[in-house]
Amino acid sequence: MTDISEPGTRQVVHLSISSAQPIGPKLVAQVEQACARAEDLPGVTVVLRLTGGRPATTDTDLSIHTVNRWERALRRLERLDGVAIAVADGLCAGPALEALLAADYRIAGPDLLLRFSPEAGDPWPGMAVHRVANQLGVARARGLVLFGAEWTATTAATLGLIDEVTTELDEAVARRTAATRDLVGSELAIRRRLLMEASAVSFEDALGTHLAACDRTLRRMKGTQPA
Repeated sequence: MTDISEPGTRQVVHLSISSAQPIGPKLVAQVEQACARAEDLPGVTVVLRLTGGRPATTDTDLSIHTVNRWERALRRLERLDGVAIAVADGLCAGPALEALLAADYRIAGPDLLLRFSPEAGDPWPGMAVHRVANQLGVARARGLVLFGAEWTATTAATLGLIDEVTTELDEAVARRTAATRDLVGSELAIRRRLLMEASAVSFEDALGTHLAACDRTLRRMKGTQPA
């Protein structure tokens, strides 16, 4: 489910994803719709409401084409000009966990429990494996990915997978949304891309891209380039 609100001067696109939702055309369409709305709004924030529920087992009718669409929809979400804020409580697994890993800022309730695998079966080997390994390193991600370990909010925050743990989820979302109000969307997207490529690109290969980003910032500061 998606909707749009306007707290202050920054428009917000809301997207709800449940751990109980199976990956399929309906879920893909929800993410694509939210991305399309966000791309049409300047200075937008996307708030991902990730709810618990018994994780759905993988649908035997699920095609690799639909999985590819799902991964591309998450990548689209991950590369928006706006900030993506995830807020989760209870069991966060399946597509909810995958969306959490694609967010820029992650807020958790004290009852959060992260898990890669459904109640029965192997952990899903999607691009969430790639994200968590890049974000935490292989050693820290091993138990979660290989053996279906469960992480509490405290553990996830200690490892840096969660940015904030609070009982006041709505207040935390409002505060973080307000804090991002003055960020320049396209520049945020550039910095995000530089971060994501840092572990895979050598200093020499990355230097030109970083210099170009610095040049954009300098010209914007001098008023010679539109924000």
